[in-house]
Order: sequence, then structure tokens, then C-alpha cells
Amino acid sequence: MGNPFQDQLLKAGLVNKKQVKKAQHEKRASRQQNKGTLPEIATNKAREEQEAQARRNKELNRQRLEEKRQREQQAQVKQLIEDNRLARDERGEPYNFVEENKIKRIFVSAEMAEQLSRGQLAIVKLAAAYEVVPAKVARQIVQRDPEAVAAFHEGPP
Repeated sequence: MGNPFQDQLLKAGLVNKKQVKKAQHEKRASRQQNKGTLPEIATNKAREEQEAQARRNKELNRQRLEEKRQREQQAQVKQLIEDNRLARDERGEPYNFVEENKIKRIFVSAEMAEQLSRGQLAIVKLAAAYEVVPAKVARQIVQRDPEAVAAFHEGPP
């Protein structure tokens, strides 16, 4: 029979051969049933892990694309400022403006100071320096990076 415990029960007369065969059959059937569910559980778990990995990859790709977009916008802002900045007069009159609750000062000609106060020109920040650009360019910069514009007295459109 193969099972010493079943052999002992059979010899003792507590069970007959039919009952032993039935018990073996049930044991074999339950093993077959469990074999079917174990791979299914493993497959479900593997599928869940793949879905989780796909979600993580999608989020990382979204973050990379967002960072790339921000770098491109920063490059566009820098290009706009460098291409359109106006020459300042370092011996001209000081023009004061507020940035981050601090009063900053640049020197511009009297004509530029008047245009700044009327909203025809704007002051933008490029790296650690300040540059003066036309209002049209300042509006383009505001669309890409509002924090790059330090002073722009734009009236209602």
C-alpha cells in the first residue's frame, strides 16, 4: 500500500481495502486540484507585478517628459532674452524695481526708464543678471516662465 499507517489500520481490521483505496483516491484528487490553483496564483501574482512595473515605468516616462519640456522652455526663454535684450546705459539713471520682496536697481537711460514705467519694456532675469526686453518679448517669456520676468508694468490688454 505504501503508507505504513494505513497498513497498520488494515492489519488491525479497523479499515478495509475499499476504504484505503477511497482515501488514496481523494488524496490524489485533492493534490490534482491544488496543482491547478498554485500556478494560477503564481500567474496572477506575476501579472500584478507586471502591471505595477508598467505603472512605475509610465510614471517615470511622464516625469522625464515633463523635465524635458521644462528644460526646453528654459532654453527658449534664454534664447528670447539673449536675442532681444536692449543695451543698457550704465551711467544713466537708476531704475528701482521689486523682486522677491527686495528692491533691486539697474541703470538705464531716461527714455528706457519712461518706457519701463509705461509697460513698453520689461526687466527679465537671465542667470544672475537683469536684462531689459520689449513688452512683446516679455509676454512670450511670461507664457513660458512667469518667474523669469522681474518687472513688467503691463496695463489691461
